[in-house]
Amino acid sequence: MVAQGKITWISGPAVRADGMSEAKMYETVSVGKDKLIGEVIRLTGDEAFIQVYESTSGLKPGEPVIGTGNPLSVLLGPGIIGQIYDGIQRPLKELSKKSGSFIGRGITTSPVDMIKKYHFIPTVKVGDEIHHGDVIGTVKESELIDHSIMVPPDHKGGKITNIVSEGEYNLETEIATVEKDGSSSTLKMYHRWPVRKPRPYQKRHDPTIPLLTGQRILDTFFPLAKGGTGSIPGAFGTGKTVTLHQIAKWADSQVVVYIGCGERGNEMTEVLVEFPKLKDPRTGKPLMERTVLVANTSNMPVAAREASIYTGVTIAEYYRDMGKDVVLVADSTSRWAEALREMSGRLEEMPAEEGYPSYLASRLAEFYERAGRVLALGSPERDGSVTLIGAVSPSGGDFTEPVTTHTMRFIKTFWALDAKLAYSRHYPSINWMNSYSGYLSDVAKWWTENISKDWLNIRSQAYAILQREDTLKEIVRLLGPEALPDEEKLILEVARMIKIGILQQNSFDEVDTYCSPKKQFKLMKLLVDFYNTGQQALKDGASLVDIRAMSVISTLLKAKMEIKDDEIEKLDQISNTMANQFKSIAGIKVTT
Repeated sequence: MVAQGKITWISGPAVRADGMSEAKMYETVSVGKDKLIGEVIRLTGDEAFIQVYESTSGLKPGEPVIGTGNPLSVLLGPGIIGQIYDGIQRPLKELSKKSGSFIGRGITTSPVDMIKKYHFIPTVKVGDEIHHGDVIGTVKESELIDHSIMVPPDHKGGKITNIVSEGEYNLETEIATVEKDGSSSTLKMYHRWPVRKPRPYQKRHDPTIPLLTGQRILDTFFPLAKGGTGSIPGAFGTGKTVTLHQIAKWADSQVVVYIGCGERGNEMTEVLVEFPKLKDPRTGKPLMERTVLVANTSNMPVAAREASIYTGVTIAEYYRDMGKDVVLVADSTSRWAEALREMSGRLEEMPAEEGYPSYLASRLAEFYERAGRVLALGSPERDGSVTLIGAVSPSGGDFTEPVTTHTMRFIKTFWALDAKLAYSRHYPSINWMNSYSGYLSDVAKWWTENISKDWLNIRSQAYAILQREDTLKEIVRLLGPEALPDEEKLILEVARMIKIGILQQNSFDEVDTYCSPKKQFKLMKLLVDFYNTGQQALKDGASLVDIRAMSVISTLLKAKMEIKDDEIEKLDQISNTMANQFKSIAGIKVTT
């Protein structure tokens, strides 16, 4: 039976209705005469608490609440790529056609174009036995995405008694008929899936393959694995959004899901205007041909902000099941947590720290646990991954506030943005002393096999220089630089070179915006070699003044912007030049 009740109480996006004894938890309901979309979030006897995903202004007690019998779900099928959705998968372009600049209430529209025809190529034939997760055909969704049509994970499977031949079909076409135990069912190119229910898979793989972003400080010092979890917290103006744009643009993934969750309208507008213009660097095609945007700005209904995270991660899991690597960027989980806090307050729940609900930690855990690199259900065998990167916006850059603190419990890579670095024009302003990566040992094998067997050793030496410099800074503040011996002054000099030559990266420079793994290693090795050779030169009687005056230093610092990825052999020439200059000032034999 369908639940039918009446509104008894309204408080912002929260509505209470009685007569709802037939309702289920997380069931989608139609609220009021305007048929607003809502979701049951608490049941007490025959009374239901509902969060409404649209503005409740004008709603009155006594208006009807009618259940749908289904949980909040998203439509999964061809046509998702390139779309801009709101928090509950309504396409904003279609909504604007129906209601103009401001989204009207009670407007429903299909998440994808159900009439558009796709060229379907079947991969199974009549008589084949299929199971849940099996690929039964493919369509070309965009220039960059081959879309696998899969048997839904909750389908019982069976024997194919009919399948359409290769040709043009729309999403409502029944492409296959399946029979099992005397009953038949039909399959279409799409299916629906509840957003709060993780999609199943066969097996989870260890996170051993790095997600390469082309950003040196991320890939080399604090790497993130495919299927891993990362967080990028920072105060206003520290460059979160630009860093996230760089990851979305350059990460070696096939699909990007970008969730603008509760961000300011002007920031989200920048994303909506910028992304369609961006070109995919590897193919030259528009980046939107492998991107899905979920836009839910701060002036949109609070409840839909809470749902947007689940909508985005369910879409990401769908493409993961096709065997694709997906990067999901959530900007920002702090605004999502604020939506939880507001709804909790409306429901008069006992608040925990800073007014957030006591279940904040478990909700964050549920979200980040949906990351992973997995073996998908069905045949043919395919591995896919969902990498989750959540931006956090702590007030005043306070990393001890609850959202940042709880997030750090569930993620393994932490990129801490620093306002001081941002104000000194050091970008990306990731603080190398506060950041960490739990994937370093996992991905080291990939770097060793594909780039250099010395990668971990060189990376450790470079990071040790930065750590030692951080300690020496305290001595310099108290006693001045002249209190240090030349060996330690050289550490300060090389640390400065590492900051400029590796840690800083100009996202707007044509060459420096992306740095290949091989170039990253070579640049780092050059600076570590400079340090080791410099220390030896000091022991052999060379002067620190002479070392600081070496012309190769400026060449080293400019190499990141002057040497392209296909000109890496020029870095070997710089290495030879450096060796010769050290010979001339120290008269020593140098090995690099």
